[in-house]
Amino acid sequence: MKMLIYGLVTGLLFGFLLQKGRVLRYDKQLGALRLMDMTIVKFMLSSVIVGMVGVYLLSDLGLASLSIKTTILGPVIIGGLIFGFGWGLLGYCPGTSAGAVGEGRWDALWGILGMIFGAGIFAEAYPVLNKTVYTWGDYGKITLPQVLGISHWFIIPVFIAAAILLFIWFEKKGL
Repeated sequence: MKMLIYGLVTGLLFGFLLQKGRVLRYDKQLGALRLMDMTIVKFMLSSVIVGMVGVYLLSDLGLASLSIKTTILGPVIIGGLIFGFGWGLLGYCPGTSAGAVGEGRWDALWGILGMIFGAGIFAEAYPVLNKTVYTWGDYGKITLPQVLGISHWFIIPVFIAAAILLFIWFEKKGL
């Protein structure tokens, strides 16, 4: 029960941050797809940086353990294409479609129905996918620090600096 409460609180907090970051707005979604408004990119990149620091800090302090997923290119590429097609078609990604429905935008409900339908198709196709697509480009459980053979605390500041430079460039371009 405690995990369900944590999930509910985390989901509500995420939805609140999506709404406050204005990334639920259709014009922001469209602007991101057209590479004319980087609000969503800034929001997500900020989330990745905070998450990167938080996860590795908690791991190093022994308060959490990393659960690294296997890097398999086939499903990542196909899933990314399906995700991008759905986002372009609907104008919302999965998180923002749920948030938009929460704000009363019923057009985003089509995205949620599409996710449910897609999950059903995936569940039915999984046995075949597991024997085919899930074998394409299997690199095992790897991380960038492992590939480079250096500490994650050398990689993280580089990512933070790159994100800051990207944010500055976006601001200069008015994006």
